[in-house]
Amino acid sequence: MRKYFKEKVISLLGSVPLLKRIIETRGTAAPIQLRTFFFQKILGFNKGAYWPTHHSSRITYPERIKIGIGTAPGLSNSCYIQGMGGIELGDYTIVAPGSGIISGNHNLFDYRSHDVSKVKIGDYCWIGMNAVVLPGVTLGDHTIVAAGAVVNKSFEEGYCVLGGTPAKIIKRLDPSLCVNYKNKHEYYGYIPRKKFNLRKFNEIN
Repeated sequence: MRKYFKEKVISLLGSVPLLKRIIETRGTAAPIQLRTFFFQKILGFNKGAYWPTHHSSRITYPERIKIGIGTAPGLSNSCYIQGMGGIELGDYTIVAPGSGIISGNHNLFDYRSHDVSKVKIGDYCWIGMNAVVLPGVTLGDHTIVAAGAVVNKSFEEGYCVLGGTPAKIIKRLDPSLCVNYKNKHEYYGYIPRKKFNLRKFNEIN
């Protein structure tokens, strides 16, 4: 009987759009939570991002950042995601606390200006704690960046573990062992997949 009433309550709460999103993303790597929503959309921390972020993270130029399904850069605490030159992250990619993804750097000869270059990170990647991905870098699917690494060049082939400063390949991954999982309910940040498909990412915010 208790299980029946619990299911009925969840079903009722699920009819409210925000609560439905909270329920459907619960237990995923990019959950929508009421506390996160409050800090972000009510208090204004990273308000422009269309995906959930932690209030201690900083997201700049969110209109130039495209995320995949189940991906939420800056959801972990103390991240710096700088989209000046454009950032694309694939599906089910996770970004650990303290990490930085930077798509624009100060010009060497005039710090008032910036040199920008797009960053592309594939599907099922993992950016480890306090790792930094610098402008112009492309990482292929199933790339793991070890904690504290600084990635200053591309590894487009993917299926590898990168470590060190500057980062280099420290391990190759067997593609046949890498799992391409999917969430039951697919979301681009706060937006269900079915509502996101016809939108261009630079028109969302």
